[in-house]
Amino acid sequence: MCKDETYVHPSALVSSKARLDSGVWVGPSSIIGENVTIGKNTRIDAQVYIDGHTEIGAECRFWPFISIGTEPQDLTYDAQDTAVKIGDKNIFREFITVNRGTAKGSGTTVIGSDNYFMAYSHVAHDCVVGNGTVFMHGATLGGHVSVDDFATVGAMGGVHQFCHIGKYAFIGGKSTITQDVLPFCRVAGERPTQFYGLNAIGLRRKGFSRDRIKTLKEMFKIIFYSDLNTSHSLSRIEEEFPPSEDRDDIISFIRSSKRGFVKKPGDRWEADSE
Repeated sequence: MCKDETYVHPSALVSSKARLDSGVWVGPSSIIGENVTIGKNTRIDAQVYIDGHTEIGAECRFWPFISIGTEPQDLTYDAQDTAVKIGDKNIFREFITVNRGTAKGSGTTVIGSDNYFMAYSHVAHDCVVGNGTVFMHGATLGGHVSVDDFATVGAMGGVHQFCHIGKYAFIGGKSTITQDVLPFCRVAGERPTQFYGLNAIGLRRKGFSRDRIKTLKEMFKIIFYSDLNTSHSLSRIEEEFPPSEDRDDIISFIRSSKRGFVKKPGDRWEADSE
C-alpha cells in the first residue's frame, strides 16, 4: 500500500458520507460515522468507534477500543448538533473516550495537536485541551475543563468541571482537582490537593533557562509563602518583576480564575523545586 493511499479494512463500517483524506488507514471492525472528517495519514486501528460531527487532523494515531465523538454524559443533552474537533499528531491509546460538546456549553469539545493520551483517559463534553499535553493512564476531565499547553495530568487523576489547568503544570497521580492549577507548578493529593512548588524538571526538559526558572520560583514564593493575600501578592510581583510573558501569564491566570486555585503548600517545596 502506497503511503498516500487510503485503506479501509473490509470488515470496517465507514459511511459513504465520511471524508477521509489521503493516507488514512482504517482497521478491522472500526466504525466511522457520516459526519466524520479524518485528516491525512491518520491511522485508525481495529475496533475504533468515531461518530458525530467529528473533525480529526493529520497524522493522528488511534489504538483499539476507542470511542470518539459520542454523546456527552450530561443529563440535559437532547440530541443537539454538537461537535468534537481534534488537531494533528495526537496519540490516543486503548480505551479512551472523548465526548462531543453540549448546547449549554461551547458546543464543541476541542483538542489541539501533539498530545499524548494514555489508556483509559477521558475527555468530557466542552473541554478545551491545548497542545503538547500528556494524560497518563486513567486521567479524567469533567465537563468544561480547560487544559493549557504542555500540562501533564497524572494517572487516575480527576479534574472537576470548569477547572482550568495552566500551561506546563504537572498534576500528580490519583490527585483530585477541584480548583484551578497555576501555570508552571506541581500539585498532588486528594482533598486537600497540595502545591509542591515549581515543575522545575518539566521546565528544564522544555528548554527553560536557569534564570527563567529562578524568576518563576521567586514569584511563586511571594504567592505561596509570603504573608500577603493573593491580591497584594500580585501587586508586589508587578512592582518587583518587569513585564514578561511568564509574569503576565501568572497574573492573568489568577485574576481570571473563577474557582480559586490550589494554594495549600505541601512539605517538600525547597527540596523538590530546586
